[in-house]
Amino acid sequence: MGKTAFIFPGQGAQYIGMGKDFYEQIPVSKEVLELASNVSGLDVAALCFEENDKINITEYTQIAMLAMEVAILKAIEERGYKPDVTAGLSLGEYGAITAAGVMSAEDVFKVIRKRGIYMQEAVPEGGAMVAVLGLDTAVIEEVCAKTEGVISIANYNCPGQIVITGESDAAERAVQALKEAGAKRCVPLNVSGPFHSFMLEDAGEKLGQVLNQATVCDIRIPYLSNVTADYVMDKEQVKPLLVRQVSSPVRWQQSVERMIADGVDIFVEIGPGKTLSGFMRKINKEVKTLNIEKVEDLEKLSVLKGE
Repeated sequence: MGKTAFIFPGQGAQYIGMGKDFYEQIPVSKEVLELASNVSGLDVAALCFEENDKINITEYTQIAMLAMEVAILKAIEERGYKPDVTAGLSLGEYGAITAAGVMSAEDVFKVIRKRGIYMQEAVPEGGAMVAVLGLDTAVIEEVCAKTEGVISIANYNCPGQIVITGESDAAERAVQALKEAGAKRCVPLNVSGPFHSFMLEDAGEKLGQVLNQATVCDIRIPYLSNVTADYVMDKEQVKPLLVRQVSSPVRWQQSVERMIADGVDIFVEIGPGKTLSGFMRKINKEVKTLNIEKVEDLEKLSVLKGE
C-alpha cells in the first residue's frame, strides 16, 4: 500500500456557496466556520454562502477559503482518515499545517486574517499576475530576468503552466516577449495584487509579528513548504518559512514530484474546486487524485481503507 497526501488549494478556487452542505449537514464543520467567525470578527458563513463582492478580495478570500478547507478536513478526520503527508498551494499551506497538527485551527485563523489584510494593504497600484501556458520554464525565467521593471515567477504549478507576478507595466512587456518566444496563451489572473513577488516583503515582515504570537506544536505529520518544496523537519523552521512564503515563488510542481518520489500514490484535494487535481494530471497521470468539496464526496475516501 502506498502513501496518501492531503492537499489544499489556494486563492482562485473560491465561489459563493462553497461547502454549504458541510455547514448544514456536519456539526464539526459548522463549528469550524463559527470559530473562524469568532476569531476574525467576520460572518464567515455569510461570506461563503451569500452573494457578496468581498469573496474575491484577498482580505476576505483568505479567511473564507481556509475556513472551508479546515471545515472539510475536520469532517474527514472525524471519519478516521489521516494523511501520511500534507501540502498546500500558497494559502493552502495553512490547511496543510492544520492537518499536520502544527498549529491549532484558532491560531491559523488569527494568522490568515492578518495575512489577508497585510497582503491587501501591500498591494501597490499596478500589480498583476499572469498564467503563462505552453512554454518551457527556463525560457520564462530568462524573459523575466531580461524584462525591465519588477516581474518574476510566482507559481510553478505544473508542466506547461507557470504564473508570473509583478508590476502591471512589466507584466505587459513580459507577456509580449513570452508570446514572441512561443507561449500558447498568457491569461491575466483575477487577483487583487502581485502575490508571491518581493513587492510583498513588507507584508511578510508584518505577518512575522503575528506568527510570533501563534503556538507551533511538534510536527506530527510531515508537510512540505512552498518555498523549499521540501519537508519541514524542525518546528523552528515553520514561522520563518511562512514569512518568506508571502513574497517567494510557490514550488508546487516540485512539491508534488517530491511526494510521488517518496511513495505517495493517492492525493486527496480538500476544498473548493478541482484546481490541484487538474495540475496533477499534467504532473503525473499514474497517481490517483480524489477531490472532496461536497458531502457526497466523502464516500470516495473508502479507497483509502482498501474498500
